[in-house]
Amino acid sequence: MEIKTSTKFVAEMVGTFGLVLFGCGAAAVAGADTIAGLSGLGVLGISFAFGLAVVVFAYAIGGISGCHINPAITIAMLINGKISVTNAVAYIVAQLIGALLGALALQQILSGQVAGFTAGEWAYGSNGWGPGYQSEYGVKSAFIAEAILTFLFLFVIFGTTSKWGNSTMAGLAIGFTLVLIHLVAIPITGTSVNPARSFGPAVLAGGAALSQLWLFIVAPIVGAVAAAVVWRLLEKRD
Repeated sequence: MEIKTSTKFVAEMVGTFGLVLFGCGAAAVAGADTIAGLSGLGVLGISFAFGLAVVVFAYAIGGISGCHINPAITIAMLINGKISVTNAVAYIVAQLIGALLGALALQQILSGQVAGFTAGEWAYGSNGWGPGYQSEYGVKSAFIAEAILTFLFLFVIFGTTSKWGNSTMAGLAIGFTLVLIHLVAIPITGTSVNPARSFGPAVLAGGAALSQLWLFIVAPIVGAVAAAVVWRLLEKRD
């Protein structure tokens, strides 16, 4: 049975909403700080928040839309002919809307603190680089990390969902790959590998987060396109 584009649109929007709320929420609400006597999640906890969000939505909406919830994935699938142009455009619009709504929900939650809330630079789990951000890596390190890690992410996605992969375990493999990616990249960029995930928080945070958003659009797409090309070459060799 053919699934309507509108249904896929809603699935991608809700999935991206959840990814941003769970992942960026873990970073912004319970990241490295100590809250009410409880230790913060730290890098490991935030990494699992993003990875597990992908796992649960992979099984929730994978059968509807394929659970891209990431424009870089959608573009890579388009290049390899696994999605139509019409669906690709719908997916990306849905992902951006979902990410913005997820960041907005997070903003409203954070603003409800009784003691008051002030959004600083790179608020709401925004990605970034340079002085004042995480371990203060430069733009070159940030771009290389995002491009290479997105390449590896897409390579795993193509592999696990291919005729050679184990499709029943794809959601777990993809989710745990994202955990590993976050363990490496959180100190560098906060980890994007997903333009939509970066878009939502950056729009609401403004300032440095918004001015640096270009990298988290360009670098993941570069990595995704490279992975699509490499995978296509592997398939042709079979």
